[in-house]
Amino acid sequence: MMRGARVDKPRVRIYLDNNSTPIVDQELPADVALDTRALEDGPHRLMIRARGQSGHEGFEEVAFHVRNGPGVVVSGLRPNSVRGGEVRFSVDAFSSDDPFDPRRAEARSSIPVWVWVMSLFVVAWAVWYAARMWDVPAQYAQTPTYRSNASTPAK
Repeated sequence: MMRGARVDKPRVRIYLDNNSTPIVDQELPADVALDTRALEDGPHRLMIRARGQSGHEGFEEVAFHVRNGPGVVVSGLRPNSVRGGEVRFSVDAFSSDDPFDPRRAEARSSIPVWVWVMSLFVVAWAVWYAARMWDVPAQYAQTPTYRSNASTPAK
């Protein structure tokens, strides 16, 4: 071992949201469990300070977002939009603890334009295809597939 080298037990201290008291202060390696149910919904920050055996300290900051409450869905009003007059929008909230209700399963919003355009293309293609099926080539007109039973002579 080198002379003059400081030998401390490696430790980690974890601070939450600029609090001066660490929520974790233990020797390394450390397994940490953070119960977010005690935190308010919204942005939070962990500051992690680890000190090695040499006495040097490392620092890491981890930002995270807590959402324990229901997820809120706003339809009809987008962030930073410019509106005038009366603004109508709908609000709904869903939580994993709520019983399933199929009427509330999806956020209500208008059908996007691209869905209408694609639907129109599919319908137009189906009409074109059906119309082409009526135009039987002459060489197949008298085959059993296309021949009408009404025009077939009785045997």
